[in-house]
Formats: sequence, C-alpha cells, structure tokens
Amino acid sequence: MRRTWIVMLTAALAGCSPTAAPPPPAETRVSVRLAEVVPASGIGALLVSGTVRLKRETPLAFNSGGRIAAILVREGDSVRSGQVLARLDPVALDAASASARAEAVRADADYRRLADLGQKGWVTAPRIDSARAAAAAAKARVAQTSFDVRLGVITAPTSGVILRRPAEPGQVVAAGAPVLTLGEMASGYVLRLPMADADMTRVARGQVATVTIPAIGAAPFAATVSEVGARGDEATGTFRVELALPPRPGLRSGLIGAARLQLGGATTGDGTVSVPATAVFAARADEGFVFVHDAASGKIARRMVALGPLGDSALTVTNGLKSGERVVISGVDRLRDGMAVTVVR
Repeated sequence: MRRTWIVMLTAALAGCSPTAAPPPPAETRVSVRLAEVVPASGIGALLVSGTVRLKRETPLAFNSGGRIAAILVREGDSVRSGQVLARLDPVALDAASASARAEAVRADADYRRLADLGQKGWVTAPRIDSARAAAAAAKARVAQTSFDVRLGVITAPTSGVILRRPAEPGQVVAAGAPVLTLGEMASGYVLRLPMADADMTRVARGQVATVTIPAIGAAPFAATVSEVGARGDEATGTFRVELALPPRPGLRSGLIGAARLQLGGATTGDGTVSVPATAVFAARADEGFVFVHDAASGKIARRMVALGPLGDSALTVTNGLKSGERVVISGVDRLRDGMAVTVVR
C-alpha cells in the first residue's frame, strides 16, 4: 500500500514539472528596394521665366537735336530697307550748315591773304599757321553740319517691324534720343533669361532646352542656347542667357515664356553624394536618416546623414554616406534598426 502511494506521488510531481517553451515565431521580413549611393554630379533641372525678343532690336535716333517734323510709321508696321521713317525740322540744320559754309569761305580767304603777306615778309609764320588751322577747322565744320543734315531723316537700316514709337511729331528731342525701335525679322526670335551666376556657369552654347510660351499654346517645344552673357547686370547681378527659338506662328516681342534647362556638371570630388529623395526619412533642418543595407548579413542599419540641396528626384547628402553603399528607397516607414529585409530586384 505504501509503495502504491509513492508511485502515485511521483507521477503527480512529474506532471507538475515545467515543460520546454515553444520556439518563437520566425520574424516576417519586409520586402524593400535598394538604390546605390552615387557621387553628386550637380545635374539638375532649372525652370526659368524670360521674355521673347527679336535677336536684333535697334533704337533709331537723330544725330542732332531738334523738333520732329514727321514720323511716317506706327508701331507694328512692317518696313523695308531704306524706307523713310521720320524727319527732323530742317530749318535749324540748314541754318547751321549755311553758317558753317560761310565761315569756311571767310577762314580760307584769311589764310590766303596772310599766306600772300607772309611771302612778302610782312607777317610771321606762326600767324600763318594759325590761319591755316582755322581754315581746316571751318572745313571740318562744314562736313559735320552736312552729315547732320543727312541724318535729319531716319531711314530703315534693314527690313523689319516697328516695335516702339516713343516720340511724336512736334516733340523736341535731344541728339541720340530714341525715336523709333526697329526689330529685324531676319535675325529671328530669342527667349532672354536672367540667371544666377551659379546656374549660368553650367549652361553652354548649343545646349537644348524645353520652352513653353502660354500665349501661343501650351505645348512645349525645343530651343537651343545661343548666347551666354559675359557680364552680370549691375542692378540685379544676374547674367543674360538667350535661347534661339524656332519659327512659330504667333511669336511677338514681349511675350512671356519659361524654359526648362538641364544643368550639368562634373562630380564635385568633395565626398558629396546623391540618393533618391524617398530614401530619407525624419528629415529636419539639414539632417535626416536613411537605412543602409548590409549585403553580408541582409540587415539594415539606421544612419543619420547631413542633407544638401534637393533636385527633381535626387537629394544631395554632404556627410554620413559613401559612394557605393546601398540605401533602402521603399517602405522605410515599416522598418526598424537592425531588421533583416528581403531585397526586391
């Protein structure tokens, strides 16, 4: 009987002993896509607004001041080479020319008389030289006034269209004051863009850009960089870049357009790298985080990085990553430091 109780107690104690814990469930791996860290090249797109102009737009003016007698064209008129466009009142010009001719006759007569007296020894050589110089100056004055008379009429230097008419008949203008602005149609239209110095240095002649001019249609078209300014504007500090526009119906000087340029450049060489913008999370100010993938272990590690400028799709990283490393670019909100992931290729 006693032995039976011992057997029953042993069995009961055996039933109360702890059993081995079941193995933990396997961690579910998250599928991610990776991107390789590459050196920053400075390549990016830039959208700049500008103004359509004719390549050659020439202000026309009189060579001397006076009262405008007539302006024979209006803004928008097409003109041909040699066509008379405006005339200055000739009264003052003719009077100045007549006075110059009379002075030239008097100065020449004085010189001849003194030269004759000099041969007789009655006047000194310096006085004769002075009379000779006065006669030459009077003759030059005749040439100048004759030139002013000829330029009292403005003619079209080339065929084109009148873009501006800032003056009116009866107005008194100074010498060189613009009376008309002529646009040479044969020179073609350009889009003039103001660009900052850092962007201008990465633009070159022959580079292709995409241009949109809403006034003539929403469809973009290609244009070519034809000129890059050599000097910045003193007021704004910007440089002028011109794009040669292909012939298109509806183009007019003064239209507003926008150009999209791909700015290229060599690698920076200072350790700055570029990653897709989707790789960065928890960004604040100039810092953020990325998950770097370790190919040997299949795990990811969170790393803080210093951020630079953001382009169209790539973000510059100035510190914290090296070229050749691989970062996660998808599903970063589902990941944590040290997690093993499955790479989707």
